[in-house]
Amino acid sequence: MPRIPDVTLANPRAERVKQVRALSGRPARSRHGQYLVEGPQGVREAVRHAADRVRDVYLTEAAARRYVEILVGARDAGVRTHVGTPEVLAAMSPDAQGVLAVVRSAASRLDATLADLAEGRRRPLLVAVLAAVRDPGNAGTVIRAADAAGADLVVLSGESVDVHNPKVVRSTAGSLFHLPVVTDVALTEALDAVRAAGCTVLAADGAGDRDLDDLLDVAGPAGSTRPAGTPDLADSTAWVFGNEAWGLPEADRALADAVVRVPIRGRAESLNLATAATVCLYASGRAQR
Repeated sequence: MPRIPDVTLANPRAERVKQVRALSGRPARSRHGQYLVEGPQGVREAVRHAADRVRDVYLTEAAARRYVEILVGARDAGVRTHVGTPEVLAAMSPDAQGVLAVVRSAASRLDATLADLAEGRRRPLLVAVLAAVRDPGNAGTVIRAADAAGADLVVLSGESVDVHNPKVVRSTAGSLFHLPVVTDVALTEALDAVRAAGCTVLAADGAGDRDLDDLLDVAGPAGSTRPAGTPDLADSTAWVFGNEAWGLPEADRALADAVVRVPIRGRAESLNLATAATVCLYASGRAQR
């Protein structure tokens, strides 16, 4: 058991505590170029995969004993660690669960990310594009699902939620540090770029004229029965997912090579965004296997 540092932060009203808490708001995040990662899972992944961007890790004494790997990983990476009282951590964030990190923002550029993939002598196989997705829980869950399905890249276009919103970060469960996430790109620019990189662009929408199950039936080696002009899910694919309330407007659907619906077998009116995105991403992941 490594030595647990002494408690050095005991005043919930201290200026440092106020500065950390302020990062829950977008103005402070923009001003300082930093954001919060709350909870052991997110902080663990930040320390493992993005230690060069982790400025400080804060833990309660109990959390430092329970999550030794976070404490050791942060120390080994040269990240400053601080032990505070439970009251201090709760004042920094009510969702900290005794563990919190302040991380420097680092925007991924779409052209640079695609160039990096090309340098690896491969085109992107799977990309998720979020178009005007406003709900932070949905956005974070789609990033997590994209990571789990093996996606190369996630793009948040247009008026989508701030990816460093604390609820987005929590909802990714650490996946934010596993794959490139590009923001502040117009939808047309994003789709032009991924299409130029070799992706077929598929829009997920309940009004689609293509059925996801039908596409799976003729994907990959089964393609001998695939009608001409039918997208192959085994090929490089960029999925576009629309807003929670109104989906994809007709003008955005028109930007895609095909519009695909997830079949509804029962009596549910529809699937929510994150669930539909997960189904689509895993369908591509399975076909590409």
